[in-house]
Amino acid sequence: MGKQFLRPSYIELDKEALKNNLKFLRAKAGNGLRISSVIKGNAYGHGISNYLPIAEECGIDHFSVFSADEAEGAFKYRTKKSTDIMIMGMIRNDEIRWAIENGVEFYLFEKDRLESAIDAATEIGKKARIHLQIETGMNRTGFEKEQWLDVFERVRENQDILDLRGICTHYAGAESVANYYRVQNQDKAFKEAVELAKTIFDELPPLHAASSAAFLTYPHMHYDMVRIGIAQYGFWPSRETYMHILKQDDSFTNDPLIRVLNWKSEIMSTKWVGEGEFIGYGNVFMTSRKMRIATVPIGYSHGFGRNLTNAGYVLIDGGRARVVGLVNMNMLTVEITDMPDAKKGDEVVIIGKQNGQEITVASFGEMSNNLNYEVLTRLPARIPREVLDI
Repeated sequence: MGKQFLRPSYIELDKEALKNNLKFLRAKAGNGLRISSVIKGNAYGHGISNYLPIAEECGIDHFSVFSADEAEGAFKYRTKKSTDIMIMGMIRNDEIRWAIENGVEFYLFEKDRLESAIDAATEIGKKARIHLQIETGMNRTGFEKEQWLDVFERVRENQDILDLRGICTHYAGAESVANYYRVQNQDKAFKEAVELAKTIFDELPPLHAASSAAFLTYPHMHYDMVRIGIAQYGFWPSRETYMHILKQDDSFTNDPLIRVLNWKSEIMSTKWVGEGEFIGYGNVFMTSRKMRIATVPIGYSHGFGRNLTNAGYVLIDGGRARVVGLVNMNMLTVEITDMPDAKKGDEVVIIGKQNGQEITVASFGEMSNNLNYEVLTRLPARIPREVLDI
């Protein structure tokens, strides 16, 4: 059983699947393009502590996180000192000192953060590794056009204590053709900022703008580095992105991306319930015949949504077992009437494969009306993650 005996369910990470995905992505990237592995949201539910080391083993040397606390975790679990960590979002001004001391890169997108970085770097006597985020139309964070010149000049004036590691932006919805013109206009604005930067800096730092969707859809937006999130884990940013790749290359007989994550539990108990009886809380499910049910020790506190009541499925004994009755906080019940060999202790697959059957994250998401991203990041950190290293 390994580590999972301490918890009612566990998550497997397939290292071979990750190797496959990175091979595919690198083939699309070509030589010289750096891949930053986006591990925000606890590595999209895969677990930073488990995922980061295997990504390093697969040749990844740059990781992007959202916040300072995620950076601290990534810093702790990296196995190579040469591995770079970059904070794309939240870092308080009083946390900048920690980032500088530990060589952690971080975005600057406000002038007060820029000044805080200058002050902290001056006080410590060590360069701050910074990326200047440009506002191009996402309208969340980034320096506005009227600020570009002042910011670039301020950074140049303080290049003895500011290590400019990148100039970047983020595209708003490259996964959908509906956003095509918006994304194109953003890229035009980014190029304008870059042209201005050329007049200020002796040498341009690496440029980066593309997430998984933009990387796969718009090769001319690759620049020097790409920030790959969902694709490395074996998922397409959208169906449109997948169809775009298939149109480019019809040689694929199978999906070139393989899911890294599998989520499993076990049967906790079985019992027979007579016809016309309610199962679980309330009266949301009444048996239409004598039924055999299995109790599985996961529920909405583990990421198996309450809205999967009477709608979700799991895999047991090579077949699909439907959820019957209300999904509880820590438990759900499924029908196994037609699975006579199913017994206590048998494997239950929530996401993954079993005897030729499969429940994907996409299908799980469709049942719960959630995106792949949402399903994955809702998987609690307390569920053990184990690396399959075949």
